[in-house]
Amino acid sequence: MVILGKLKFLSRSFAALSSAPLRICIVGSAPAGFYTAEKAHEGVEVDILDRLPTPFGLVRSGVAPDHPETKVVINQFSRVAQNERCSFYGNISLGSSISLVELREMYNAVVLSYGAESDRSIGIHGEDLAGIHAAREIVWWYNGHQDCRNLTPDLKSSDTAVILGQGNVALDVARVLLRPTTELARTDIACHALAALEGSSIRRVFLVGRRGPVQAAWTAKELREILGIKDLDIHIQQADLVTTPADEIEMKNNRIRKRVYELLSKAANPGTSPLCNQRELHFVFFHRPEKFLELDDKSGHLAGVRLEKTILKGDDGQMKQVAVGTGVYEDISCGQVLWNSDSTEEH
Repeated sequence: MVILGKLKFLSRSFAALSSAPLRICIVGSAPAGFYTAEKAHEGVEVDILDRLPTPFGLVRSGVAPDHPETKVVINQFSRVAQNERCSFYGNISLGSSISLVELREMYNAVVLSYGAESDRSIGIHGEDLAGIHAAREIVWWYNGHQDCRNLTPDLKSSDTAVILGQGNVALDVARVLLRPTTELARTDIACHALAALEGSSIRRVFLVGRRGPVQAAWTAKELREILGIKDLDIHIQQADLVTTPADEIEMKNNRIRKRVYELLSKAANPGTSPLCNQRELHFVFFHRPEKFLELDDKSGHLAGVRLEKTILKGDDGQMKQVAVGTGVYEDISCGQVLWNSDSTEEH
């Protein structure tokens, strides 16, 4: 399929090269690629290439399935693709299907519009244990991305998952793990992911961040959504909500951070008793991962994660607070660790 697609693509490109006044190739069909195509001057012909058979990048594979409103932008991109001056070619990989040198010979301009396709090492002892995944892999898994269609996260051997990182991606993953599958079934979640979640034993999710609630990177909208999941027991340590003068300045200068803090403070005082077998979401602030723990049988499977307690210190008199380790550790037993790219900064 890749070879046939390349031959058809090359045939069209060379045949039209002499007749088109200006031709542009965009490598990557994510939002940046389509926005570039949309802004192309009238009369310019645009070809959009992607290594995947389908377009739209992270709008298709990175947005949570229960956020259909975010995917509406696909309608705008579809209108761009349907323009007679625009063509999309999938299953074409730069470097293997065709070289950059070849593209430069065929087009007046080549735009490289794609991001990293793999995650860096997190540099923590035990990161190769079975049961540890990048959050990106899980997001691609439940969205049906072809690179992660064979991923088999273990959702049955333990009732606990730990997510390292406190941004919107971490909230998305936590929400999908904790939301009732009867609700997820009404979304466009991948069938294999829905089947796995229906048999999941996960009942507790820990969201771990190096800094405090004032510095959490999620938005108020995303936080409000997960806090609103029915019959979800929220755990937040009151001590973590104590603010410093530096925190107060951060909230004064940033309305989003203030609103996030207010939502967390309210959630820490629900005023109702938890139900039996209720699912739990634990917000763990002021901790960073130190090492991953292996099962005693040395089978190469995850048993838990060791966290180091942190404190915040100002940076050179500026009101930018960074996390510093204290040498105090605690362990969380779990069967899954999902880490986001920001979870090990300053480690």
